[in-house]
Amino acid sequence: MRHRSTLRAVYELLSSMRFAISLLTLLGVASIIGTVVKQNEPYNNYLNQFGPFWFPVFEKLGLYSVYNSFWFLTILGFLVLSTSACILRQTRPMLRDMRGFREHAREASLSSFAHHARFAHGLPAAQAKDAVQAYLLNNGFSTRVNVREDGILLAAKQGSWTRIGYFLAHGAIVLICVGGLLDGNLPLKIQMALGGKQVTTGNQLISRIPDSSRLGVDNWSFRGNVFIPEGKSANTAVLNVQDGILLQDLPFTVSLRKFHLEHYESGMPKRFASDIIITENATGKSVEKTIEVNKPFEFAGVMMYQASFEDGGSRLHLRGHDLRAGGAPRPFATEAVVGEAVALKDAGLNHTLELGSFRAFNIENMAADKPETDTGNFARLEKHLGSGARSPTAKDMQNVGPSIQFKLRDAAGQAREYQNFMQPILQDGAWYLLTGMRDSPSAPFRFMRIPMDDDGRPDSWFAIRRVMLDATRHPEIARRFAAAALGADTSPDVRARMQETTARTLELFARGGFESLGKFIESTIPEAERDKAADVFIKILEGSAWEAWKMARADAGLPALVPAAQHSRLLRDTLNATNDSLHYGAPVYFQPVGFDEVRATVLQVTRSPGKPIVYLGSLLLVLGVFAMLYVRERRLFVLIKDTGEALVALSSNRKSIDVEERFRRHRDDLTTLLNPSPRS
Repeated sequence: MRHRSTLRAVYELLSSMRFAISLLTLLGVASIIGTVVKQNEPYNNYLNQFGPFWFPVFEKLGLYSVYNSFWFLTILGFLVLSTSACILRQTRPMLRDMRGFREHAREASLSSFAHHARFAHGLPAAQAKDAVQAYLLNNGFSTRVNVREDGILLAAKQGSWTRIGYFLAHGAIVLICVGGLLDGNLPLKIQMALGGKQVTTGNQLISRIPDSSRLGVDNWSFRGNVFIPEGKSANTAVLNVQDGILLQDLPFTVSLRKFHLEHYESGMPKRFASDIIITENATGKSVEKTIEVNKPFEFAGVMMYQASFEDGGSRLHLRGHDLRAGGAPRPFATEAVVGEAVALKDAGLNHTLELGSFRAFNIENMAADKPETDTGNFARLEKHLGSGARSPTAKDMQNVGPSIQFKLRDAAGQAREYQNFMQPILQDGAWYLLTGMRDSPSAPFRFMRIPMDDDGRPDSWFAIRRVMLDATRHPEIARRFAAAALGADTSPDVRARMQETTARTLELFARGGFESLGKFIESTIPEAERDKAADVFIKILEGSAWEAWKMARADAGLPALVPAAQHSRLLRDTLNATNDSLHYGAPVYFQPVGFDEVRATVLQVTRSPGKPIVYLGSLLLVLGVFAMLYVRERRLFVLIKDTGEALVALSSNRKSIDVEERFRRHRDDLTTLLNPSPRS
């Protein structure tokens, strides 16, 4: 008996409205989380975003794949059970109420209705019954007559099928949840829990991925991406699962003939589409199709969407400039393919170049920094203290042409990421090559600006920098600068002190750029004299840079320089870029000089057996809500008593403004109908 009562209590809990609403609330909260937190990303992205403390917490909660998590699918399952139990529990009483007319209602019960009225009638009971019944039928009511001892009761109703909205809406919830369960990868989760399938890492050849990390073509539900370079084919999709991937075999092979990419005038992508050939593995039948955004294509039960595009293995032609003090004076040529690594072993290097991406057309923020409020020379030094390569902060979006993004990894395995642009960019009235650096993928790039010379090349900066950072040439630079700054009439002692100061300034600058000079000024010069001292150091550096430039041109066998206004700007930019290069973190600057572009498409492929069920459920939900909100059930009772009195009562499933008006109209019409002769 106790066991039976327990089952009854569980059944009543499952079929209760409060339990279903609680489950719907949990699903709503989970959906918010799934919207805010980007789903099914590589785990490294989440680690960078949330940090080492919250990352494992959110992982345990399954927040990185909410809609496929065990607890989300469990809630869906319980909601199916709850809603189904609720439908079963309410079906019989609702059907009985829909079919019933309540013709046995008592007079006392009718008198308690909010809308009721009594009046006298002047017709015989039989004639009154026929007249009222005809009136009710003409007004769209279904009627039933009950002849009683005290008179005749006509029970009428309309809009009873509004109750069908309840079944439609609740049945729709069941269908939508069932569709969600079908698309929730339940079989895969069971296989992974039992050890049948295991995720693997993505940095390996597809042919080497074991069967334990592959899903067969009979897998009924999946969502993955297919990466296809131009001229290549693919018959597997990559599914991001937890901190690894699984491979999904497709029942067909997709070949990319041509990838189309169009842009707006602003440089943003306007249209990208893929000309593909789909060949069914079983029959060999081929279909040509162009897939683009918002125009998917279904083949063999798999829907294909144009998701994005990437580089498909473009070959880059690079020119390497040695940035080490005393390094090779001439640049060297190298080639790299996107997605591959190149070992750098020449000229004493022991690094690996890992070319990550290439963009032939891209938009970057090329805004200049906001104006300086303090233009003093010491403020100029302070601006650079510890800055490294700096990036602009304002917004000025421009198409800056081709760029590459790569990592340079040293022998110890440490890597920094770089972004280099191929074309010079106009900023603040001068042309620069931009190169950015960052220490981690989550950090923004800090950009260094390499000035272009009169020939539109960066060669002058490399030449000046090489001479200025070469400690063996500092004495010669100091001698030349002292001779040019002091003239022939200066005493040897003054000239010697100037040479010593210049050599010391070059030594400090070569050691740490403006940061070293700033620290030296702070530690040796009183605060009141620091700005004046900074002005002296800046002039020494600019003069030394001019002498270094002349020496570099002489080394290269070029004609002597003629002083010009644009040379002053170039020297200032050279000092700034040289300072930033000391924080660049790479022994080599790679200048892109050419490329052979290969594009690749990224198609999202899905098999969703629950999708038509969800669509059907959504349609039923709309119809059900429409029926419940806009179809109104009204019941009208007319009691014709043998005593010559009539009672009219109206009930409605919802209170609305027109209920009172409808009742008054029925009351007045029935009063006139049952009293055809004018009243005195």
